[in-house]
Amino acid sequence: MDQVESLLKRPRAYDNIDGVAELVFGFMCLGFSLIAWLQLHTPESSVWNQMYTFLIYTAAMISIIHYGSKAIKTRITYRRTGFVEYRHDKYWVAVGIAAVVSALVPVGLYLAVRRHWEVLTPICLVGLALAALYIPVARTVRWKWATFSVMVAGPLAISALPADLVGAFANHMDLTSAIPAKAVGAYWLTFVVDGTALMISGGRSFWLYLRHTQAPAKETSEPASSDVQ
Repeated sequence: MDQVESLLKRPRAYDNIDGVAELVFGFMCLGFSLIAWLQLHTPESSVWNQMYTFLIYTAAMISIIHYGSKAIKTRITYRRTGFVEYRHDKYWVAVGIAAVVSALVPVGLYLAVRRHWEVLTPICLVGLALAALYIPVARTVRWKWATFSVMVAGPLAISALPADLVGAFANHMDLTSAIPAKAVGAYWLTFVVDGTALMISGGRSFWLYLRHTQAPAKETSEPASSDVQ
């Protein structure tokens, strides 16, 4: 039964065998955290607070993710351990996860305002939801449960921080009267913690992958022999 379970887990493990999946989502979290920091700590008239800047920034980040991950897979992963073509429904799962993650922030803020919750409560729930989405990855390799633990402990610790300290990360700027600075700062901290944890985990996976797989041998062409007259 253990061998059967191992075979069933192999396709899921191979998807992140080189850590690229974690690096992609970690890079995305930190990328959005960076532009959020620039928007919060620059004047409203700054170029960073213009919609066209956000669109250009997002397009550049997506391009880096797409072509960067593709280059790693093509030049390193597939040459070492082969190419695996997944069923098309796998892409729909990825799109669904991205949609869920994107919806968590506005839903959390809406519930906080609607139900008059303590504003850090939904941020904590969002962080735990992101950690829950990581469980399929953590189940493939035992040490990745440490990353999962960080993703769980992070939002819990953030929710326990003083409101003034959390609000300082948002430059004490309220987005609206219903979304105070401590909520903005808490969301920012959550994505920074998760993004950093994923980057570290993905980076370690990539290093272990390079260490335990063989690079393809270079093909050496033998010089053609010529008949001596």
